[in-house]
Amino acid sequence: MDLIIIIPMIVVLIVLFFYLGWMFNTRVGKKSISAAEEKAEQVIQDAKKEAANLKREKLLEVKDEWYKKKVEFDNEVNQKKQKLQNLENSEKKFDLVLQKEKELRKLEKQLQDFKINLDEKNVEIKKLEAEQNDKLEKISGLTSEEAKKMLVENMINQAKIDASQTIKEIHDRAKTDAKKEAQKIIVQAIQRTAADYSIETTVSVVQIQNDEMKGRIIGKEGRNIRAFESATGVDVIVDDTPEAVILSSFDQFRREIARLSLERLIADGRIHPARIEEVVEKVTQELEEEIQREGENTILQLGLHNMHSDLIKFVGKMKYRSSYGQNLLQHSIEVGYLTGIMAAELGLDPILAKRAGLLHDVGKTVDKNVEGPHALLGYDLTKKYKEHPIVVNAVGSHHEDIEMEHPIAALVQAADAISGARPGARREPLESYVKRLENLEQMAKSFEGVAKTYAIQAGREIRVMVENDKVDDIVADRLAREIAQKIEEEMEYPGQIKVVVIREVRKIGIAK
Repeated sequence: MDLIIIIPMIVVLIVLFFYLGWMFNTRVGKKSISAAEEKAEQVIQDAKKEAANLKREKLLEVKDEWYKKKVEFDNEVNQKKQKLQNLENSEKKFDLVLQKEKELRKLEKQLQDFKINLDEKNVEIKKLEAEQNDKLEKISGLTSEEAKKMLVENMINQAKIDASQTIKEIHDRAKTDAKKEAQKIIVQAIQRTAADYSIETTVSVVQIQNDEMKGRIIGKEGRNIRAFESATGVDVIVDDTPEAVILSSFDQFRREIARLSLERLIADGRIHPARIEEVVEKVTQELEEEIQREGENTILQLGLHNMHSDLIKFVGKMKYRSSYGQNLLQHSIEVGYLTGIMAAELGLDPILAKRAGLLHDVGKTVDKNVEGPHALLGYDLTKKYKEHPIVVNAVGSHHEDIEMEHPIAALVQAADAISGARPGARREPLESYVKRLENLEQMAKSFEGVAKTYAIQAGREIRVMVENDKVDDIVADRLAREIAQKIEEEMEYPGQIKVVVIREVRKIGIAK
């Protein structure tokens, strides 16, 4: 009985264990299949992404290759079109050349015929001239060479006299229109002096670390340099000069703003249009404040007071103005001191004199869009800010644009001439100044009939003493113009030079 019971139980247990093993194996197999399916799905997705990326890359490569081929094809087509156009133009030119050759042959034939005829006429004329010259030599008792020389000398002398008389008449008529003649002289002086000083007074050089910075200053398609020039009003010159950028402008204030702004942009490294406008605006404000401080310091330096704040700002602007290379503020301070010293010596008010001397060129700081002489502009400016009438008159009359009403005005004029004319005042070393005066005297002395020459007024006037027996009044007038013309052509100088030819006749009588 026990065996009968045990055997079925063993069988049941075997079946049960077999079923459980089958169930476990089925579940594990399903999990493996599911994991395998997920892994396969992931592989498929990765493969699809890789295939899509590869497809895009290939498409881009194909597009690039297509674009290159298209550009090459377009270039080839354009070249062929250009060749065809050149061929057509060559054919037209060839036809035109053939036509011109036919016309040229015809003209050559006509010219040859004319030349043959002319040669025949020349032979006849020479025969007639020889016969006539023989008759004239017999009659006059002179050879042809002697007669020719005498005739040429007479014609030259007569031409000189006629030319001198004509020039004198022209200048006499020009004196009736002095304003036009003065304007012409001023324009010529400006034209001569602009080239001499423009290099010194219209450019600033900004040093850079390396030439790669030039590309950043220019910017993409030039947008940075355009923004900088628009913001500052200064021309930026980027050339082959190593490690340097040149700023060009006749306005020293704008050029100083541009220089400081560019230096800050280079140091900062951020160079783009928005940053450029920000830096330029900030630098402009700082320089405006510096101008005010400079004006106030100048007023204190000269011991002046009670000057309008806006007029003080104009005084500060003189720091960024120049005349023939001479700084306008330093020149005005010097004129103020000179005027004050002379006024004190003469018993006049030295404070008013210094005030007038300092402000005499303030009209040069007025906006260039306002027209008129700088003396009259300064006159209006000082009058507007209620300066003393003596100061206002001295400012307006120091170039005799209006009548002088007080001795201080004459002192300002004299101090202005002293400051501007002294050697070394206007960027001219003493050695070159002395050499220029010597060259001026030697140039005038090289003319025939000149006895002595004297350069005076710091080279602004040359006085020429001539020999009265060799130079008459007409020749003296011509000599003055010839000397002036030679000075213009061969010398470099600021302003203008007055040529004065002096012919003195002395008659001596002795009483016994």
